[in-house]
Order: sequence, then structure tokens, then C-alpha cells
Amino acid sequence: MRIPALLALCLIILSGQSSMAAQKNGFEIGNASVPIEKILHGGPPKDGIPSIDRPVFEPPDEASLWRPNDLMLTFDSGAAFFAYPVGILNWHEIVNHDLSDNPVVITFCPLCGTGIAFDPVIGGQRLTFGVSGLLFNSDLLMYDHQTESLWSQIEGRAISGPLVGMRLAPVAIRHELWESWRERVGSEGRVLSPDTGYHRNYRMSPYGDYDHTERLFFPVTHTSQKYHPKTWVLGWTHNGESKAWPFPELEKHGAVLEDQIGGLDVFIHYEPEVPSAELRSRNGRLLPATRAFWFAWYTVHPETRVFVAEEIE
Repeated sequence: MRIPALLALCLIILSGQSSMAAQKNGFEIGNASVPIEKILHGGPPKDGIPSIDRPVFEPPDEASLWRPNDLMLTFDSGAAFFAYPVGILNWHEIVNHDLSDNPVVITFCPLCGTGIAFDPVIGGQRLTFGVSGLLFNSDLLMYDHQTESLWSQIEGRAISGPLVGMRLAPVAIRHELWESWRERVGSEGRVLSPDTGYHRNYRMSPYGDYDHTERLFFPVTHTSQKYHPKTWVLGWTHNGESKAWPFPELEKHGAVLEDQIGGLDVFIHYEPEVPSAELRSRNGRLLPATRAFWFAWYTVHPETRVFVAEEIE
């Protein structure tokens, strides 16, 4: 007579374990579109890496912290020009920038080297984002404050939660050195202030020499030995076709490269001093390509085509 009661107790325990298994860092991931076991704890808890939700900006002439060769993510919004120092993004990873009629979310994953901007409006609702403390393929998993869905930063795609399967529209940004950006925008520019409300050393990267070693802190699904894993590439997907332009190949090619992806003619402008590259359409429009470490681009796009410079005799 006690067997049914015991069975019921076992079912309750198993149900609780199943529920716990579908949660990580406080996020419900039972409907994840990726293998749950590959969603990994990055170390910090939810919001342990604090996003910047009320960014303060200052004129370039008042920004004394930055040196000429410091890297910035930069965004041109009409007649307004903004710079987001990577020295700050290393510690915060997300800036929710409310530009009234043109909001943008600036994201940066130090482990993948990916600085990507998105339009945060989905279905007419403006989302704001935080750092989940979770990773997938070594990449930042953001979460939106409104539904607590988890989003792959490099794909701009919700991988769990109420918005699973939805995608954010990428916004074109540049990677520029501080001095070059100042020369380009003049006094009209505004740079994210180190007055973030947090005490961090924005002149020191918490990741040390990570950018230069072959070591990855977390496993990834697909790997390729074609290049050093931390080789910089510019990657873009258009009309179902993905392509990567490795910086060593662009260095060999020199000048401006004319290429094609997904039936679209594009031009790649390589800037070795940053290093960075810009992807533009035939009419000169800046396209939202992604600067990334080779390993990060390849693990998400194992089918990617790769530009290889022709050998010069």
C-alpha cells in the first residue's frame, strides 16, 4: 500500500530535478533552441557584470582618460557621433543608449572580441538588456529585462524564453582609435564617460593577454585550424550566405577589396593600424558586419566562405 505513495514522492523529486535542470543563473531555459548542456556558467551571477543603463557622455576635450591608440566602438546617429571605449566595455559589456527616436544597444563580448550594436525594438516594444552571466559557444548571452529571454550576442537571436527565435536588427558601427575618431567628428562627438557609477580600472583589461593566446576559456561547438583562433576577421551574412575576411588576407591584398556576398557587391576597407575593416555597399553605405576572433565567427558559421588573397608572383 505504501508503493504508490513512494512512487508519487519519486515523481515529485524527479519533477523538481527536471525543473532545476531547466534553470541556470535564475533563467528558465526549458524551451532553449540550443542544447541546454552547452549553456554554461561564465562565473559571475546574473548582473554580476553590470550593464550601463543610464550612460553619461562627455565632449572629447573633457575626456582625459583615453590615449590616442585606445580602441572605441563608434556609432553615428544622424548629426550625432558617439564613442564607447572598449576599456569600459570590457567591464560592462552592454550599454543601453536611449536616443529617443533612435535607441541603440551597444554590446561587447571580450571572449569573442565582438562589438555589435542592435536596434532594441521588437514588435514595437523597446527592450533593454543585461548580462546573464551565461555563455553559449564562449559568447555573451544577454537577457532582456522585459521578458528575461536569453539572447546570443553574436547572432542577435533569442535562444530561450518568451521571445525564443526572435532576432534583433543589427546596427552598423565602426571600430576606431580614439585619436582617429576625434579627428573625424571634431567637437560634435560625445564619448561614454568613465563616470559609470561603478569603481573599475578602465585602463586595465581584466582579461590580460587573452587576445593573443590560443587558449579559449570555454568550449565551442565547431573549431577550425585554418587560422590562429584569435585571428581577427570581418564577417557578414547576407541572403543566407556567410563570409569571413581574415585580416592577414586583407593585409596581403592591400588597398580596397571588391567582393560579392549573397548576390550583393561589397567593398572592404582594411585599416591595419586599428586593426579593423569596414564593409560597404556599392553606394558607400556602411553595412553591419562583425569584427570577431576567427574561432568565434567559425563556431557560429562553420559553413562560412573565407576570402583568401591571391598570391602575387
